[in-house]
Amino acid sequence: MFKTKRELIFIILAGIFITNAVTAELIGGKLIQIGPFVMSIGILPWPIVFLTTDLINEYFGEKGVKKLSLITACLIAYSFIILFLAIGIPAAKGISPVNDDQFQAVFGQSMWIIVGSITAFLISQLIDVSMFWFFKKRTGDRKIWLRTTGSTVISQLFDSFIVLGIAFWLPGKINLDTFISSALTGYTFKLCVAILLTPMIYLGHFLIKKYIAQDESH
Repeated sequence: MFKTKRELIFIILAGIFITNAVTAELIGGKLIQIGPFVMSIGILPWPIVFLTTDLINEYFGEKGVKKLSLITACLIAYSFIILFLAIGIPAAKGISPVNDDQFQAVFGQSMWIIVGSITAFLISQLIDVSMFWFFKKRTGDRKIWLRTTGSTVISQLFDSFIVLGIAFWLPGKINLDTFISSALTGYTFKLCVAILLTPMIYLGHFLIKKYIAQDESH
């Protein structure tokens, strides 16, 4: 089915990347509170997106990540279109365990949230891949932690403010203070998780390199 193990690795990483990115966007409309801070529940799957982005960057290059990010953005938009169609079709009264109001409340995200989600995703991914290769060109194969964490630190600063700014602040759903504190809380969470995931990055590099080397040795 797959000509090389490298192709299989790309399919697996791409599948994980797309699944977590789409899931994050679908659940992003729910805000949660941690102590005095508020942030979107959509940040939960993003650490996996960071991880797969860095691995794809490393083994399949800048073009691979950019193409995959564009495809994923289109799939996110497609998911929202399907949801809008599903919302417009009435539930079977007395039979469906989920009525129209319940379905609307969960999946009926506003156009602001959709635009904010897709815009933030594309911009942050393009910044991430650019910063990754900025660091890699200067460090070569050394300092994996610098290009993986460094690119995430910069790209997610933009992502955190763009998505909440477009989705919640511009339409007046939250005030400026809540917007800034929520964006900083989400960014801090992503930053801490990115740092904690550093050992997983090294483990992923080791396993993929070993797996591909077996294929190339034959």
